[in-house]
Amino acid sequence: MNFLQIIYEALESLTVNKLRSFLTVLGIVIGVAAVIAMLAIGRGAQQSINDQINSLGTNVIYVFSGGQDVRNPRPLTTDDVAAISDPAQAPAVLRATPIMQGSSTVSIRGESVRTSVVGVEPQYADLTNLTTSEGSFVTEAQLQQRSAVVVLGTDVADGLFGRTTDLIGETVRIDNQVFRVVGVLESKGGGGFGSQDNRVIVPLTTAQSRILRRSTRQTVDQIIVQARSSEEMTLAVEQVKSLLNARHRTTPDHQDFSLINQQDILNIAGSITGVLTLFLGGIAGISLLVGGIGIMNIMYVTVSERTREIGLRKALGARKFDIMVQFLSESALLSLIGGLIGILVAQGISLLVGFIAAQNDVAITPLIQTDSILLATLFSAAVGLFFGFYPARRAANLQPVEALRYE
Repeated sequence: MNFLQIIYEALESLTVNKLRSFLTVLGIVIGVAAVIAMLAIGRGAQQSINDQINSLGTNVIYVFSGGQDVRNPRPLTTDDVAAISDPAQAPAVLRATPIMQGSSTVSIRGESVRTSVVGVEPQYADLTNLTTSEGSFVTEAQLQQRSAVVVLGTDVADGLFGRTTDLIGETVRIDNQVFRVVGVLESKGGGGFGSQDNRVIVPLTTAQSRILRRSTRQTVDQIIVQARSSEEMTLAVEQVKSLLNARHRTTPDHQDFSLINQQDILNIAGSITGVLTLFLGGIAGISLLVGGIGIMNIMYVTVSERTREIGLRKALGARKFDIMVQFLSESALLSLIGGLIGILVAQGISLLVGFIAAQNDVAITPLIQTDSILLATLFSAAVGLFFGFYPARRAANLQPVEALRYE
């Protein structure tokens, strides 16, 4: 019996009970589609988070005040920023910029939005890849003059004005103080790290003196440091640590500050989303297992219904191997057909999820990759063979005389 004849007979047997075969295939379709779609959504989420992290800037190190087991940590200051920016003290550092941030209410004539207020210097835009869709970013002159100017995120602009264009020269109130709009940021979207569009940016000196007051004018909440290259990232981290330890009179074991670099964030995000993807894939895999049990159940019924046929085949010279191959081919074919249809269904689900995410401004595009298709398809075929083996073996072991007597 050649391969094509085996497939032809399997198809002929399966089409005898079309509805039953369809319902059996449906279980595999659901399982395969769920596995591929869940893996695609998980990978899409991982890619979205990675894109957001990369959009924050390249070769970036974030320095925060506070460390483990340290009481009353010394705050970060603009003097620390100046020291880190000094090539003589930190040669691997290209530049550093301070940040102050907090929350406040931004309002106009009857409309108000609670949002993040970020005080920055002009170089913050280049360091974090920020661009404006209209107007300009904070300038050096505005920084020196402590100007009451603001750059709006698109979510804030839309919430206050109902639009994100033609806003230059408009005024808003931040904590009841009047600020003139000088720019609107390009949309960067939201995700696992919060929306980068839901914020307003003001000059650092303005934030220090008028909005986000701290214990001293030199105090800042965070320092963003950019290494000269990705190869010098580790060296830059060590130089920043050494410099701040010397300035804050702390030791490497009891630092009153903490550092995290871009690769650390990517690794953490990758670990979390990787576990999430495996979890989703495992849950979806259960449905594929249920589909396999359905195949076993149907094959048991088929063996019972075709007992006389099996006896006749064996009486005419069919071997145990021939009978087993016949039933295994039927179960494998059910799984393979279900797997192929499941791939198409998974593609549809992924497109639907991507469309819904886009409509809700969620930056997730499910990614269906070849390995997940091969994994789901091969696994579905293996499920068919595994769950079809026992019924096939039972059919092959039937005695011809007993089988022909079966009613």
